[in-house]
Amino acid sequence: MATSSKQYKAIGEDLWKGRTEKINAELFAMTYGALVVQLIQDYEDYAEVNKQLEKMGYNIGTRLIEDFLARSNIGRCTDFKETGEVVAKVGFKSFLNVTPTVTHAQQVPPPPSPRSSTPAGQPAAAGPSTQMPQPYFTLTIDDNPLAEFVELPEEAIEGGLWFSNVLCGVLRGALEMVQIRVEAQFMSDVLRGDESTEIRVKLVKYLEEEVPVGDD
Repeated sequence: MATSSKQYKAIGEDLWKGRTEKINAELFAMTYGALVVQLIQDYEDYAEVNKQLEKMGYNIGTRLIEDFLARSNIGRCTDFKETGEVVAKVGFKSFLNVTPTVTHAQQVPPPPSPRSSTPAGQPAAAGPSTQMPQPYFTLTIDDNPLAEFVELPEEAIEGGLWFSNVLCGVLRGALEMVQIRVEAQFMSDVLRGDESTEIRVKLVKYLEEEVPVGDD
């Protein structure tokens, strides 16, 4: 990795300190909370609210990435592990002043299917059973600025609301603009009674300079 984890952390801190258009954290949290409440009132369906928050985040992410690249001067990452380091230590820090803990998945090939055993002396045929799973990383957010002063009612928890789902959309939108298609989803949230707040970001594919498909 060309740039170390500590160097990325320093870049993120410098970008946050140099940001002049900072918004009050309490106002930011309350404004976002009001948005979520309005969506709940409009759709009366928590799954649809999750979808709308992710869609909003996607559109935000496609715009934030330009500012991020211009201010950070970070080039293309060498692999998906480095992408995770940049997202956590530079991206989150420079925009939200938080640095999630990033955990990279251990890439272990799946066991061969017992039905696809190869006779002795014959080479194994490549197939789905021998493919490596797509890499992913998990972001553990200790202090989620969107969730300040928030307590979810039991109805919202049972309905499956992911209060901060906009973050998943931001990650998807921003990374797609740099030719990395991902799936991002919350795995747990302290607002829902979990011990931690975690987002999993899984690589789908590298787009190789394809034009991103926008959400209508």
